[in-house]
Amino acid sequence: MSLLRLHQITKTFLDYGLDEIVPSHKQPWYGKLARASLFWMRNKHKDKPVGTRLRLALQTLGPVWIKFGQMLSTRRDLLPPDIAEELAFLQDQVQPFDSEMAQQLIERALEIEDIHEYFVEFESAPLASASIAQVHAAKLQHNDDIKDVVIKVIRPDIEKQIHADLSLMERFAKVVVNLLSEGKRLRPVEVVREYKKTLLDELDLMREGANAIQLRRNFEGSDSLYIPEVYSDYSRKNVLVMERIYGIPVSDTEALLAQGTNMKLLAERGVEVFFTQVFRDSFFHADMHPGNIFVSRENPHNPKYIGIDCGIVGTLNREDKRYLAENFIAFFNRDYRQVAQLHVDSGWVPADTCVEEFEFAIRTVCEPIFNKPLAEISFGHVLVNLFNTARRFNMEVQPQLVLLQKTLLYVEGLGRQLYPQLDLWKTAKPFLEHWVQEQVGPLAVAKKLYANLPFWAEKMPELPDLIYQNLKRRPPQAVSQPNNTATKPLLLGLAASSLAIVSGLSFIFDKPVASSLLAIIAVLVFITAWRKTG
Repeated sequence: MSLLRLHQITKTFLDYGLDEIVPSHKQPWYGKLARASLFWMRNKHKDKPVGTRLRLALQTLGPVWIKFGQMLSTRRDLLPPDIAEELAFLQDQVQPFDSEMAQQLIERALEIEDIHEYFVEFESAPLASASIAQVHAAKLQHNDDIKDVVIKVIRPDIEKQIHADLSLMERFAKVVVNLLSEGKRLRPVEVVREYKKTLLDELDLMREGANAIQLRRNFEGSDSLYIPEVYSDYSRKNVLVMERIYGIPVSDTEALLAQGTNMKLLAERGVEVFFTQVFRDSFFHADMHPGNIFVSRENPHNPKYIGIDCGIVGTLNREDKRYLAENFIAFFNRDYRQVAQLHVDSGWVPADTCVEEFEFAIRTVCEPIFNKPLAEISFGHVLVNLFNTARRFNMEVQPQLVLLQKTLLYVEGLGRQLYPQLDLWKTAKPFLEHWVQEQVGPLAVAKKLYANLPFWAEKMPELPDLIYQNLKRRPPQAVSQPNNTATKPLLLGLAASSLAIVSGLSFIFDKPVASSLLAIIAVLVFITAWRKTG
């Protein structure tokens, strides 16, 4: 199956003449030889522009390739305008499949004889057609009310094709590891595995519905982002029913300007939404291409995003978030020494890396981009230079950050499109500084103690037994000696911990005076214990 698919991919690329995109003088000799050996596969679409041929080829190859084209469509600084415009059609204008088949799939999934048992109206012509699924408008009879909804249905027999492509990608990744000197650093096997997981997750619309519900709850009451309501009772693995929205596509800048949208605020809120999802919630929409983002028609002077298609989401653990936030802040402050040290501390570069040399390399790449509006910054050029820096210092690709990197590219593309003068750094820096302060400041410590109080309250009755058992295990002479340097700090630490727990419990039971007094005593005992360890 993989060999058959490889033949199909090669034939599709050559049928659309995509080998001609690379100038002849830049093709290696073995590439020219391989092309000559396939002389019967000729460009059958010479009458079409390059951008159209590329779009049609990716569309022919299916979801894995279409999503690659979607990401490229947001990188207008890397592609000629005509190619970028063509690839933009892949976001929601992929060739639809038969509407009768869509209706049959919905009826089969909901176990009904006629779609009108639940939907008083069903539009056969799809509203949008994307790489994985297509969407139909309908009216849902729900709780004695008629709701305007959209029904998303997975394309039939798509899993087989996706698995074939992913199998080829996995094999190719293993070849890269074995043949290329940079294979280990780039970690292609792990990256493909991460991509495989996210793509297969997208085939489960119940998972997408749960993601949308979570994002909707995270931004409930927000002025920045709205997520449509999901009707879970009418959703299945291959069918999703959700509220229909009537926003303006974020890519339609003419319509946004015509209604008087505050484009500067809209661009700033895009940055705010991204950093809020990543650092506040650790749960972010990871497929934010323009086809999935709309702008509400209400209050154009106070614009709000509408996000759909939550099939791909990303998460970060606490350590990754902390390192990322500290790296961003260090970048914004131009503290390249801190950036270099953080990379070493996190293990992203080898421990024996010369921090001074790494600092100088990062400064060389990043310093020129500051104090410039987004329109004057070539992030594509910066990424190439950073890649060369990474290669020089053996920096390993972080698979858990691949989705985040892709999302950041989407956000940058939207910002460039909406308000090219946006100062990305100035917009993001205060948010990140506030987040870091919340994570490491006194308030953060108090919140963590408060969150752990139920656990300590449960363990409190066991504390005397634990102290007794610990002392019983120690040598008799260690316990009997009153000035033993090891025993006193231990006992004082246990006493301070007990006082801190009781202080927290007193606060919960509305005893502020007792809580404050016990907290002060606990701090003093902790200081005494710490001094005796020195």
